[in-house]
Amino acid sequence: MELNNDLKRLQQTIAASTSPYHCILESEAQLKEAGFTELKLDAAWSVAQGGSYYVNVFDSTLVAFRVGSALSAQPSLRIASSHTDWPCLKLKPSPEVTTNRYGKLNVEVYGGPILNTWFDRPLSIAGKVCVTGKTPFEPETRFVDFKRPLLTVPNLAIHMNREVNDGVKLNAQIDMLPLLTLVQEKLENKDYFVELLAKEAGVDKADILDYEMYIYNLDQGCLVGLDNEFYSSPRLDNITSVQACLTGLVENHPTTDIDVIALYDNEEIGSHTKQGAAAATTERMMKKLLRALDFSDAAIDDILFGGFLLSIDVAHALHPNHVEKCDIKNQIILGDGVAIKMAASQAYATDSRSTSVIEGICRANNIPYKKFSNRSDVKGGSTLGSISSALLGMKAVDIGVTLLAMHSSREIMGAADQTALNQLVVKFFESK
Repeated sequence: MELNNDLKRLQQTIAASTSPYHCILESEAQLKEAGFTELKLDAAWSVAQGGSYYVNVFDSTLVAFRVGSALSAQPSLRIASSHTDWPCLKLKPSPEVTTNRYGKLNVEVYGGPILNTWFDRPLSIAGKVCVTGKTPFEPETRFVDFKRPLLTVPNLAIHMNREVNDGVKLNAQIDMLPLLTLVQEKLENKDYFVELLAKEAGVDKADILDYEMYIYNLDQGCLVGLDNEFYSSPRLDNITSVQACLTGLVENHPTTDIDVIALYDNEEIGSHTKQGAAAATTERMMKKLLRALDFSDAAIDDILFGGFLLSIDVAHALHPNHVEKCDIKNQIILGDGVAIKMAASQAYATDSRSTSVIEGICRANNIPYKKFSNRSDVKGGSTLGSISSALLGMKAVDIGVTLLAMHSSREIMGAADQTALNQLVVKFFESK
């Protein structure tokens, strides 16, 4: 059975999004194809009614917007947001580690991955390299994706670890170092990875100043199940939401309002970075946009306070082997559509009035959805909705598709759920 169009697009975006930087490059490509124009974060903006624009924010975050062709005096401001990063392994400086003749890479853990799911898989590397530029304040940036199986993290054989099936605590510094090569005499012991990186980036090794390189699962997604009802893939958290944001913005052409998407980096480590949702960047960009459209300071405040944020991140599906881990009532299984995420702690930014808006959109357009809450004795996760809405001072709802094996190197979703999510974001921008 072939993938439906929504899953085909998602699969292409996941394959291209091998680091947060490459996720942004893919997002820019989709927006350019739809006629969007790039604006610079640190330059004056010339924007017009009916225009479509995007801003690259420090390479791993992006904000894009469509301006209505006939803006009202107080246009509705609607923002759909998601994040571009995922739990993984990230290279440290001076990464080469040689044990006997095994050439390994020194890594640290980024976010909260399920570490044992990274063992025995074909892994590759992607990220960015900064090299000497015209001045110290203008280094050149090269984006690199090896796109081939380079690494593996080998398990210890059961004969040497008889308790492995009882559960083994993993040490990130000892157990997770991926194997790259066998060190030969012709291979420079000290800098064999940097030599490889320089060749891949097309630069001299001596010109490399710094790099940020992520290890990623090279597997491709596929349909699973008796009737192909599931979709299994790396990086569903949170490229599902990134693609829904892009689809929703591209497919809408507002008349009186302003539609925005914000794709943030660093959600998996708390969002408190200049390119994260906890930065003041989005509010400043919204003010910059509205000033460029000749709104007064008083009108800008009114527009921001009247705005609506749709925060999109994945949710937990009921696990078939561990139903006891979910709430006794508010349960969602794969294929149930969109999850509206709710928590008294406001780990998810959802209140009854804002929730009712999203429910109304779903009901009016026959989009399947259910409400989700964690067990009362399980903390669960959090996302960027509460952070962003607190900074922007506007109504917000947290939603997303449900997953099994969240934060595994390979996750699983309902095959029909991406369509429901895409439809909701399209209607979120479209509805009056």
